[in-house]
Amino acid sequence: MIARAVMWVSTIAALVLVASFGMFAIDQAQDGSKQQVAKLGSEIEPGAAQANVNQADPSPKTEREREKKHGDVREAIDDVDDVLVSPFTGVVDSSSIWTQRGVPTLIAFLLFAVALRILAAYLPGGARR
Repeated sequence: MIARAVMWVSTIAALVLVASFGMFAIDQAQDGSKQQVAKLGSEIEPGAAQANVNQADPSPKTEREREKKHGDVREAIDDVDDVLVSPFTGVVDSSSIWTQRGVPTLIAFLLFAVALRILAAYLPGGARR
């Protein structure tokens, strides 16, 4: 019973992490040229830079901007993703949004999708006999 619950938590966490990162990647692909133009503009006018709404574990201000941009379902998935990756966002110190999102997501995936499944196998009722 406990092993089954841990497996469900592991599966749901893995699906949320993969879905959120997939939607982030789609956003980045669609907004690539817009971000390059904005980046070039911020080099000309340094005060005009805007926070990326796709960053992992965003500030409250960036979170409000993200809520306006994304729909309810997307925002719910991103909120759960924020909770799952927040312990690992301090591991990365990079200006690349791909690194900021990718490394914490990978660590969270390894913990929740892999380690929890291994743990579930050793719990009573687990697959390991």
